[in-house]
Amino acid sequence: MPRLDVPGGVIEVSQTGNGPDLVLLHSLLTDKDAFQPILPALAARHRVSLVDLPGFGASTPAAPPIETFADRIAAIFPALGLGADTAVMGNGFGAFIAVALAERHGALLRRLVVCDGGAAFPEAGRAAFRTMAEKASAGGMDAIVDIAVQRIFHPAYLAAHPQAIDERRAVLRKLDPQAFAACCRALETMDLRPGLAALRMPVLVIVGALDAATPPPLGRALADAVAGARYVEIPDCGHCPPLEAPDELLAILLPFLEAAA
Repeated sequence: MPRLDVPGGVIEVSQTGNGPDLVLLHSLLTDKDAFQPILPALAARHRVSLVDLPGFGASTPAAPPIETFADRIAAIFPALGLGADTAVMGNGFGAFIAVALAERHGALLRRLVVCDGGAAFPEAGRAAFRTMAEKASAGGMDAIVDIAVQRIFHPAYLAAHPQAIDERRAVLRKLDPQAFAACCRALETMDLRPGLAALRMPVLVIVGALDAATPPPLGRALADAVAGARYVEIPDCGHCPPLEAPDELLAILLPFLEAAA
């Protein structure tokens, strides 16, 4: 698993598969292993780069704003030899970083997939990240794990998959509380709306219809602001389609990735 020296620190990446490059950026409340249910199908067609975002795994933490995170990800493209045909998909926090990446380093991307993301949060959403940052800073990750699990999954999914609670807790407890708080602050203060109209690559916005962390209107607003963007909702799905609805996600994702430019 290569650790890449980039401006600002280190980014850890694992790669698998063969074909056109695809970079996957995980959510704030998961890690790169959240993509495991869809990884075999993607790796059969693509060389997939699974990134530990700054502050996760062995990747060096970053400070707000969100653009700092995007610049760190941009730096891995030449380090990994990623070509001009590279597609990027982000989920949650990773989706917001992917949008910032596309706005600041659009020449690196062939296609952009925004999975349960957007461009900015209303005040209620900003307040939620402010609260998580404060709780993590003051009380450590144990102070927010229950909140986080409820934001990732909707109640029906948790009822059917009770093991998901302990799995997510185990992931979140590995994080440094101050690094996690910095990620929350980046989301709290973010506003990517001014740069959306300039995006020129094909954009697919996928949203779980039951997502409470990044509600569908945020994804809809992003798609409406980008010329030619496609918007799709996955029914009965929350914030993390790779875990909750992998087959439905792949049915939407693969044709987009493989369509002619």
